[in-house]
Amino acid sequence: MEKNGKIFVAPPQDGSDFKELFKQLAAAGAGRPLGSDGFPQGPWTPELLAEAISQIDSNRIGVDLRTVQLWFQENEKGISTSNIRWLARIFGCDDPEATSEWQMELSAAQLRLTAKRRDSKKAGSSTAPRVPDMPPPVMVDNNQTRPVGRQGFNLARTSEALFTRGSPLNLPASVFAGASALGFLSYIVGIHSATYGRADGVVKQVGFLWAPNWTFLFMVLLPLFFALVTELLVFWNDEGRLRLTGHSEKIESDDAWARNVEASSYTYWAVFLICVLFAGLFQWIGVCLIPLINGGGHYAVDWGKLAIVRPEVISVPMTIVFTGLAYLYMCLCFYLLFAGLILLHTILHDLWKIEEGSKMRLEEYRRAGGEIGLRVMRGIFRCTVLGVVVAICMKAQSAYLASNGEDILTWLANDMSSVLNGHRNDSNSFRYRMPTHYSSLLVAISSCVGFLYGSIRFGKRFHAPLWTMSAVVALLFASYLLIDAFDGFSILLGTGTLLATYGLFDPEFGRWRANELGSNQSVS
Repeated sequence: MEKNGKIFVAPPQDGSDFKELFKQLAAAGAGRPLGSDGFPQGPWTPELLAEAISQIDSNRIGVDLRTVQLWFQENEKGISTSNIRWLARIFGCDDPEATSEWQMELSAAQLRLTAKRRDSKKAGSSTAPRVPDMPPPVMVDNNQTRPVGRQGFNLARTSEALFTRGSPLNLPASVFAGASALGFLSYIVGIHSATYGRADGVVKQVGFLWAPNWTFLFMVLLPLFFALVTELLVFWNDEGRLRLTGHSEKIESDDAWARNVEASSYTYWAVFLICVLFAGLFQWIGVCLIPLINGGGHYAVDWGKLAIVRPEVISVPMTIVFTGLAYLYMCLCFYLLFAGLILLHTILHDLWKIEEGSKMRLEEYRRAGGEIGLRVMRGIFRCTVLGVVVAICMKAQSAYLASNGEDILTWLANDMSSVLNGHRNDSNSFRYRMPTHYSSLLVAISSCVGFLYGSIRFGKRFHAPLWTMSAVVALLFASYLLIDAFDGFSILLGTGTLLATYGLFDPEFGRWRANELGSNQSVS
């Protein structure tokens, strides 16, 4: 039957559920335009149907292709109320009366599917089979099967759950508690504040609580970083993604997001192995264990090697135990740092795919997408700043240990005064191996990758605010690279750190005040 130049199939009203009904209509190509020869063009495909729904004039945000794919697959997924409206328009061939009939038929079919699914669950729970059946497969986007029910350990989903499950304070509080515990242990073993006299006569402070890469980093920077990542993830999953995709049921959006997270499983495993094996185990063996056993090495003396030069303060066995706990805590925390950066990149990539996949370009959609995209970029900027400051703490402590400064604060103050007073500051007299310089560079570069990716993808849309954010990130990164590179580096470092700290509270650097003032003037 033909209606408005399209293939029309009347509602069968045969008691079929949604899956059965949709399979028949999709195979018949109901609602597809007739070919130039007057014959049907063929059945629906997920891509063709998603495009047809998105081209409906009154549908402002279209439909996600992954949602349409679920309709075609053999699973228990039904259809949301809003999508019933658009599918009825397709099957009704844009005829008001036929569309109304199909809307009632699809609604009834969805109710039958829900009732059938509920009855099957009740029947399954009331009867206990002697031999457990294999769970039915569920088709995913790459046409592979995935069993429903209990699955194996998934590092990507587990890492994401650490940020999003439970209270947003769980992860920051856990990291802070671990750093506090190490601080208390340093008091107990007597290395919280300790000095030693170097061969050139310089007396250096190498206490655990004087090392910013073990105190300020884990007690302030990382908890704040995890809190910001969690806030952005919750916003994206609960609000941002739902508004852009038009999912009326959150479960559809959650499934799509879960697939995006699982797509990076190999990345999570690679980062986990590098953090635990290389940054944790191997570095502890090379930097702490071997020098403690052999009584020396080519590394600067710090709290982890204090037993070599001052055995009366702490013994070698106690140092081995304490450094082992500290490095285990450190490598796990840095894995979570990199996991947070991966999740931030996943959000950006998901945002870009949703915007690219949308067929609608109406003003309302563009306004909503711009508001959500800018909020995402503000969150990415804050996390990038904190990541680079983490790298600064690591490199500054490593550079201080090789300098002539008595403690890290005095070292920075002397560098600043050397420029103001016009005196040269001969800060370095010893050459050491400094693996922290390399690991801090990895942290700094990794922290900037997400912001750089977002700037490339959305630079044209948020030109002015991203220029300001990019300038601050570039200045902070340059400050990191130039630590201890010349006399007066601390002035550049202080300037970059102050700007970055302000950017945490106002990422657009006062631009919101100008926007607010402009909107108030336009209203008046």
